[in-house]
Formats: sequence, structure tokens, C-alpha cells
Amino acid sequence: MDPLFKAQAGELVVAMPERGIDPAWLGRPLAELGLEAGGRLSAVRVESPAAWRWKTADAAFFAKLLGELEATGQKIALRGLPPELEKLLALARGAPPAAAPGARPPGVRERVGLRALSQAEDARAFVALLGEVVLLLPRFVAARAKVRRAELIEVLAESSSRALPIVAVVNLLMGAILAFVGAVQLKTFGAGIYVANLVGIASVRELTPILTAIVLAGRTGASFAARIATMQGNEEVDALTALGVSPAEFLVLPRVVALSLLMPLLYIYGCGFALLGGMAVSMPVLDVSATAYVAQTQHAIAGAHFAIGALKAFVFGALVALVGCHHGLRAPRSAAGVGAATTSAVVNSIIGVIALDAVFAVCANALKV
Repeated sequence: MDPLFKAQAGELVVAMPERGIDPAWLGRPLAELGLEAGGRLSAVRVESPAAWRWKTADAAFFAKLLGELEATGQKIALRGLPPELEKLLALARGAPPAAAPGARPPGVRERVGLRALSQAEDARAFVALLGEVVLLLPRFVAARAKVRRAELIEVLAESSSRALPIVAVVNLLMGAILAFVGAVQLKTFGAGIYVANLVGIASVRELTPILTAIVLAGRTGASFAARIATMQGNEEVDALTALGVSPAEFLVLPRVVALSLLMPLLYIYGCGFALLGGMAVSMPVLDVSATAYVAQTQHAIAGAHFAIGALKAFVFGALVALVGCHHGLRAPRSAAGVGAATTSAVVNSIIGVIALDAVFAVCANALKV
């Protein structure tokens, strides 16, 4: 067999055989194949015959050769390989090292610790995105933000008119259910008219902002996450960064502003349907006239209830948009990553809405509102 290795002027020349590397050579030390130890090398040059057609065994051989040479602290350049083999070799050498046989898997404490660190990093990134959006708000108000008008209009439509049917249905049914449950209990005491108080206060102050936010989390927030995650996979977000455009300004800011401003309007719209649903059940079940029901509702609901509900809707809208965009920007660059980002956005939005509602309840109780 002709010598496989030759040293020439600081280079190691590899003379490829006609049929390429024999797979049996991969299990033999390179010294047995003619590689001399010692000496400083700057490059490995491949001399291949015209009829040579490389195989995966060739890539494995060169990965092994470069690994042994660079283990001595030398930085080796590789020349003379076909571009396709260079890509395969870079992929093989860039793969993470396989776990050692018999290695102990991480225990419960290690897994809990890694999970906690991951959640802490995710929370830090979310707070950083929130701060960036807050700092960009003055630019948006001054009409100097880098936002496409067409995309802003599309986001406004996605967050408002297209969500009207589902918001109406959910709140209408919620009001009807509240009225029916209240009627069954209050009718026993001859206090059926107070169903209007129950439906009015519960809808305006608590249930309508929560249900509207959950509906938009599953509809609009998931849409935000999926769209931005797809852009992340297509490297469109990287293209924006390369052009000097902040993704937070171009993608996140218009969505947060649109959903924050439209949620209070959807809240008022949902309140109307919730009260209508309560009245639709109370009239036949309790034999209450529409006039009496409306008058009792007006007497029960104070302006403070609407103020609290509208403030909740505003905050919930900002939260849903931020969470959806956050998970979209941090999505893995794959089709599975889009699904994971969408699921995480919906779940975390719902949890965040419930947690914030608890904070509102504690603050309202402390302020005696």
C-alpha cells in the first residue's frame, strides 16, 4: 500500500486511495497507518484521485485525524476536500460529545436545579423584554417607532373585530350560567331579583375580564407566538437584527399596544353580553320583567366596578401579548419549536392572568374598593 501520510513544509499531505478510506482503518491507531508523532503542523492537505467518490467513512477518518492532531494544542487547517465533505465534517465535529458508557443520569436534585435555572433565565428574558417595550413606548407615541402601518392594522383586526363572536358567545353563556345557578338558590328565599346583583357584579368586576383574557390568550396570544416562532425558524428575526431593526420594536411593540388598548373595549362589549345572558335566564325562570332587571343591575353596579374591570382588562391584554411574543422570540428553530412556543404561550398567559387577578383582589380588598 502506498504511504497514506507525507509531511511537506509544515503540512501533512494525505494521499487518498482510489477507493477512499477502508472502514477497517477507523479502528486502527493512526501511527499504524504511517502518521509520525511530533512536529509542528499548520495544515492538512488532501490529494485525491480524479475518480475518488467520498463516503461517510472518509468523513469519520478525517474527523479522527483532526481530533488527534488538535489534541496536541495545534490549530489545523484542512484543504483540498470537496465542499460537501467539508460541511459533513464540520457537522460531525460540531456534534456534542456522546455520554460516556455507564454515566450516571442526573438525579432529582440536579434536574430540579437545572429546571429552576432555566425558569430563572426565562423570567429574566421576559422582564428584559418588558423593560424594552416600556422604553419604546415614547417613540411609539411620538410616531417615531419602526412599525409598519399595514402590520399594525392587521394586528388591530386580529385582536378586535375577528374576536367579537367568540367573546360574545363566552360571556353570554357565562352570564346565563350565573343567573341560573343564582336563581336556583335565591328563589328559595324569595330574593330572585338579586340575581341581577350577582350577575352584574361578578361579570363586571371578575369574570368578564378574566374570560375575555383567556379567550384572547388561546386565540390572539397563540397567533402571536406561532407567527414570531415561524419567523424565528425562517431566520427573519435574525435578518431584522442584521439590518439594525430591533425585533422588540418591530414585532412586539405594535402587538402589545394593540392588545392593551383593545382589551378594555372588548371588556365593555363582553359585559353587555354577560348582562344580557343573565337577563335572558332571569325573565322566564324568576318571572322578572326586563325593566326591573335593568333597574336592579344599575343600582348594584357602581362606577368603581367598571374601573377595576377595565384596568384588569388593560393589564391582561398587555400580559397576553407580551407572553405570546416572548415565547415566539425564544422558540427553537424547528416545526416542533413553533408548537412548543404556542403551547407555552397559552398556558403561561392563563396562569399569569389568574395570578394577576389574585393580586388585584388583594389590592382591592386592602383599599376597600
